[in-house]
Amino acid sequence: MISENIKKIKNTIHECCKNCNKDPEEIILIGASKSQSISTIKEALDSGLTHFGENYLQEAEEKMDEVGDGVIWHFIGSIQSRKAKRISEVFDWVHTVDSLKVAKKLDTFRPIEKGPLNVCVQINIDNEETKSGLKVDELEKFLYEVIKLKNLELRGLMAIPRPREKEVDQRQVFKQIRDELTNLQNKGFKLDMLSMGMSSDYGAAIKEGATMIRIGTDLFGKR
Repeated sequence: MISENIKKIKNTIHECCKNCNKDPEEIILIGASKSQSISTIKEALDSGLTHFGENYLQEAEEKMDEVGDGVIWHFIGSIQSRKAKRISEVFDWVHTVDSLKVAKKLDTFRPIEKGPLNVCVQINIDNEETKSGLKVDELEKFLYEVIKLKNLELRGLMAIPRPREKEVDQRQVFKQIRDELTNLQNKGFKLDMLSMGMSSDYGAAIKEGATMIRIGTDLFGKR
């Protein structure tokens, strides 16, 4: 079942890329594997998926121990400051940086032998009170502080817009995020990643510039 789901998602990726003259190989499919079993993750791994996103440190560490090598692990949940040290030690990517205190902890505790930690800064594009992320007008100042941290590799932006039913509305908000990335690139920031799009809207996200999509339900089925 999972192998078939992966094929369907990759077919959708190819169709979206064909419609907007993009290379589908540049889209990183991340399996959002929160609450999924070890056997389910191994099944996805055997089906060719290598990127997995986890929301909780303890759950992720148990999976890492069981699954073994060959996986690129992304932290995609909210970061508690007291857990930043361990997150920095065991993950390859962190998508949800929105606090200088947390960024400095990730930098301080990153093992030198693992190389810089890839990070995306989370923005709160809809200014939702219940959601993490920086407001757009806070972003530039924050990025100038993050690029000073030598053990972090600042790669791009991440966002979780509020749900929108119509694709035209989904594309509109994803375009806002892409435009913000372009604006920052034009100011000299070396950013190459846009982490946006989930099961309900990843097609629209790809059409508007996503390079990483985080898929849970469409890949693993409903929890």
